[in-house]
Amino acid sequence: MTVLVCSDLDRTLIYSTAAFGNGPLPELECVEIYDGAPLSHMTRTAVRELAALAAETVFVPVTTRTPEQYRRVRLPVAPAYAICANGGHLLVDGVDDAAWSAAVRSRVAAGAAPLAEVAARLSGGDFVLRRRTASDLFAYAVVDRAALPAGWIDDLAGWCAERNWRTSLQGRKVYCLPAGLTKAAAAAEVARRTGATVTLAAGDSLLDRDLLDSADAAVRPAHGELHTAGWTGADVTAAAGILAGEEIVGWFRTRAAREIARRDSRVTRDP
Repeated sequence: MTVLVCSDLDRTLIYSTAAFGNGPLPELECVEIYDGAPLSHMTRTAVRELAALAAETVFVPVTTRTPEQYRRVRLPVAPAYAICANGGHLLVDGVDDAAWSAAVRSRVAAGAAPLAEVAARLSGGDFVLRRRTASDLFAYAVVDRAALPAGWIDDLAGWCAERNWRTSLQGRKVYCLPAGLTKAAAAAEVARRTGATVTLAAGDSLLDRDLLDSADAAVRPAHGELHTAGWTGADVTAAAGILAGEEIVGWFRTRAAREIARRDSRVTRDP
């Protein structure tokens, strides 16, 4: 039996200093250096447990990061598959699957307004600090959260929805993505290629919801967009912040072992 484990990275498995949460911290390990400084971390227990999880399952990082941004992360494992750009890129042994990328772009172009139109809409006053496009697929802006005008996000979300795009506010970033660009579609492709019969998933943002909805079982941290929205479609960690990441890896190992035990039990009972 093959269990596929698909997990978001930022604020789900890996955490910047600003996302650590309150209270005393256990021993940490840096898993990402950016501009010569530590950026992302995991607890030492989470690092150890993730290595064990990857030996027991097909572990797949699933992120809105571009492939270049993803490659900065140094996890304790080297996954055979990684999903980047919210499903727009499928890396196989670290190499971009060109056929998958082309198919995604064709599907997105046929079903949503052009990227340039949406990127231009991501503007405003001084609260918009930077605007970017990623992988020629989606747009995002870095904003000053404290200075965001009331209703700006809701207005943007409504405007995008009319053009078959969706929005997500994560930390200081506002993302706009075409509706056809999903993590779930890429995860289903990995399940097909690996023959996985059970998929487990984790994530913290609205961009993770399709992945969590499509999984056989899912978990989310007690923080982030889904938590703020009170979304109840997945198990929820007891902890928030970086300790939730440790809890999520433990949840994956426990749930995967349970699914494998169920399969073994059925095989034993069958004549």
